[in-house]
Amino acid sequence: MAKINRRYIDKHWLVFLIRGTVAAIFGCFALFRGPVGIDDTIAVIGVFLLFMGIIDSIGALYCSTKKHGWINAIIDALVDVIAAIVLLFLSKNDLTNCVIIISIYTIVSGIIDIFHGFVSTVDPTDKFIRVLAGICGCVIGIVILNAGDFEVTTFVRFFGAYMLIVGITSLIYGVHNRSQNIEDKIARIQSYKKASKSRKKR
Repeated sequence: MAKINRRYIDKHWLVFLIRGTVAAIFGCFALFRGPVGIDDTIAVIGVFLLFMGIIDSIGALYCSTKKHGWINAIIDALVDVIAAIVLLFLSKNDLTNCVIIISIYTIVSGIIDIFHGFVSTVDPTDKFIRVLAGICGCVIGIVILNAGDFEVTTFVRFFGAYMLIVGITSLIYGVHNRSQNIEDKIARIQSYKKASKSRKKR
């Protein structure tokens, strides 16, 4: 078994699995059965972002007990909740406003993922996943920002494609860190057994 640097292990892998599952489900829904009316679009996307913010908030609370990664989770939660509130209460059911809000949210989320990848993440695999998701977010955000002449369904599908990418990368991130967590526990048990045998021999 390869030696694991415990700094590499993200202790809130379960949050990423839940977050990834929710984002992937929404992404598929938006891509293949997305709402076509502007009112439905704002309501569905707003509630989804609010739910994502709740998931990230729960993750932040959990991380605060472990004193690891809670600041990152709070930032993610704030971005989701702020975007949801602005979309639901300040967009005035206008497609142009909706496009601008979602594009800004997508670009900001992408920049945050890139920042987490280069600054907050140590493991090379996790770094690649976060940076890849961030680049996709920035690119799709710019595309959405220039999608003013698109139909509502097309705009929703662009955002759904980004959420599907977020979902898949979050699932990979969570599964990877869960496997590291299991390997770390096994390594600790083996180390404890070796230490116990060593003490008995003395």
